[in-house]
Amino acid sequence: MHKFNNLTHTLTPILILIFSSINVFLVAGAAEDPFTPKAYLIRYWNKQISNDLPKPSFLIEKASPMTAVQSAAFSKLAGDQNALSTNLPSFCSAGNLLCFPEVGPSLEKHSGDVNFKEYSEKNFTNYGSGRLGGSDSFKNYSNDGNEALNTFRRYSRDSVGHGDKFSTYARNTNVPDQSFNTYGTKATGGTGDFTAYAQDVNVPTMRFTSYSDDVNGRVQTFKSYSENANAGDQSFASYGKHGTDTFSGYGGGTVNNQKFGFKTYGVNNTFKDYADKKRATFATYAARATAAELEEMKMEKKTASGKGVNKWIEPGKFFRESMLKSGTIMPMPDIRDKMPKRSFLPRVILSKLPFSSSKIGDLKRIFHAGDESGMAKFITNSLNECERKPSAGESKRCVGSVEDMIDFATSVLGRNVVVRTTDNTNGSGKTVKIGAVKKINGGKITKSVSCHQSLFPYLLYYCHSVPKVRVYEADLLDPNTGSKINHGVAICHIDTSAWSATHGAFLSLGSEPGKIEVCHWIFENDMTWAVAD
Repeated sequence: MHKFNNLTHTLTPILILIFSSINVFLVAGAAEDPFTPKAYLIRYWNKQISNDLPKPSFLIEKASPMTAVQSAAFSKLAGDQNALSTNLPSFCSAGNLLCFPEVGPSLEKHSGDVNFKEYSEKNFTNYGSGRLGGSDSFKNYSNDGNEALNTFRRYSRDSVGHGDKFSTYARNTNVPDQSFNTYGTKATGGTGDFTAYAQDVNVPTMRFTSYSDDVNGRVQTFKSYSENANAGDQSFASYGKHGTDTFSGYGGGTVNNQKFGFKTYGVNNTFKDYADKKRATFATYAARATAAELEEMKMEKKTASGKGVNKWIEPGKFFRESMLKSGTIMPMPDIRDKMPKRSFLPRVILSKLPFSSSKIGDLKRIFHAGDESGMAKFITNSLNECERKPSAGESKRCVGSVEDMIDFATSVLGRNVVVRTTDNTNGSGKTVKIGAVKKINGGKITKSVSCHQSLFPYLLYYCHSVPKVRVYEADLLDPNTGSKINHGVAICHIDTSAWSATHGAFLSLGSEPGKIEVCHWIFENDMTWAVAD
C-alpha cells in the first residue's frame, strides 16, 4: 500500500500535465487558449493602456509563441539554470530564440576530391590535411540560414598542391560564426579561393587564426569578402606569414559597424577597394601604404550645395524637417530589419534568467556560448549597452518582454499612449515621393519613447525616452506612378545640442550640434511610443 501511495504521488503531476494539455488543446480548437503568453499579453495591454485604439499587431506578434504548457514547463526549468541549459534546443525551438546549433567534432579524412553543395553546420577537423593535389569545392554552403556555425580546423594543413574553393559561402545568413584555425598551414602550392564569401550577412564573426602560416607558394584570394555585411567582427590573427594573398573588394558595399583585425599580417599582400579603413586594424602589417592610400584612408567628403557630405553615410538616413512635406522627392535609406528573427520571452520565464554583466558566465552557460564565440560577443555587447549610464535627461531600459516595454513606455508618457512603426520596407534603398503628411500631437514639440532591437538570444529592445521631438506620419509614393507604396513614421529631434560633433547626422547634413534639427525614419521592427492624439 505504501508503494502504491508513492507511485500515485509520483504520477499525479504527470497526469495533471497530460489532462491539462488535452484540455488546453480542446479549448484552443474552439477559441484561442486563454493561458498562452500571447493571451496574457492581450489582457495586460487592456489593463495598462487606457485607450481603446486598435492594438499594434506588429508588436503583439512578437510575443512568445509558446503554448501554455510549454511556458509553464520552461518557467519551472528556468529556476534551475543547469536544467534549462540541458534542454536548450527544445527551449530555443519552442520560444523562437536565436541559438547556435551544436556542431560535433569530426576527424574525417577524405582522399578524393569533394564537392559540398548546399551544406551546413559541419566541423571539418583535419579535413584535407596532408593531401597531395586535388581540390575541394564549397558551393552555396551555409546559405540563407538564420545562423551558420562551421569550424575548419587544421583544414588543408601540410597539403601539397591542394586547391580549396569557397563560392557563395554563408551568403544571406544571420549571425554566421565561422572559424578557420591553422587553415592551410605549412602548405606547399595550391590555392584558397574565397569568392562572394559572407555576402549580405548580418553580424558575422569570422576567425582566421594562424591562417596560411609558413606556406610555400600558396595563393589565397578573397574576392567580395564580407560585402554588404551588417556589424560583426572579422579577425585575422597571424595571417599569411610568408605567403602571397589578395583581398579584392573586401568589406565593400554597405558595411555597418564592422570591425576587422589583422594581427601580424605578412608582406607581399594586396588590399584592393577595402572599405572604410577607419574600422580596420592592421597591427604589425609589413607593407607600407603609399601617400595616395593614406589620403584615401581619411574621411572623404565632397561638396554638394555648399554643405559637407560624407559618402559613408547612406543617403536619406538623416534629413531636415523641411523635407517632410507633400511633393518632396528624397532618397529612402535601407530600412529593412537585418536582425535574426526572434520572439520575446514570457515574462514569467524572463524574470528568472540572469541579465547583468556580473552574471555573464551564467548567461553563456545557459545559451552554450563559448568564450570567443560570436554569441558570447553579442551577449556582452548588448549587456554593456544596457548598463551604460543614461545621457543627461535620458531614461532608458532594456526589455525582453512586451509587458516590460509597456511598463517603461507608460512610466514615461502615461497610460494613454500609442506605438507606431513604418508599415513595411517598400521603397527601401530607392527614391520616394512624400504624399500626405500628418503631424502627431498637432505638431507640438513633445517627448517620445523609442525602442530599438539589440542582438541577444531572445528578442531584446533598448528603449529610451527622447525629449523635444516632433513625430510625423507620411504616405510614401512611387515617384513615377504616384501610387502609395508605404506609410512611414518619422521622428525629428529638435534639440541636438548634446549630440556628438562626429554624429553621422552632422557628417551627412554638414552642420554642428544644436544648430539644426535632425529627422530620420523609424526602421522596420523599430518603434516609437507617443501620447495618443
